[in-house]
Amino acid sequence: MIKNYLKKRVVFEVSCRFDFFFYFKLKYSNNSAMHEMSIALSIVEAVDAKAREEGAAKITGIDLLVGRLSGIETESLKFCFSAASKGSLAEDAVLAIDEREGTGECTVCRSSFPVSFYYAECPECGSLAVSIISGEEFQIKSMTIEEEGE
Repeated sequence: MIKNYLKKRVVFEVSCRFDFFFYFKLKYSNNSAMHEMSIALSIVEAVDAKAREEGAAKITGIDLLVGRLSGIETESLKFCFSAASKGSLAEDAVLAIDEREGTGECTVCRSSFPVSFYYAECPECGSLAVSIISGEEFQIKSMTIEEEGE
């Protein structure tokens, strides 16, 4: 018997900023593979649960947003994801990662500028009073699933 599959994109609607499986922010990291493995396992658990809720036969793609200041090494995450997804609906899924640059804002002169670390100097006024306004993100944006058709 041949089964037809319908592709469907599921967008993760994040209603609670601190929902561990769908969004969390990390300021510091020891950059070990174990760190990325725990994140990969959380991603697999989250998308697998959502895909089953949607009646999916398999997950073909997952879109992530990862800030460069989040402490997550994207290459390590991809490697760990391939191991973590074995035996799940996401086993053959393509992991697409959108990396967001860090942006800081000077609290003195209010200028915004790119940052690559938490401690930065304002290029306009030289102040060290800088707030990070983006680059710490980690979010599952969407996934593409295949549903069994009749």
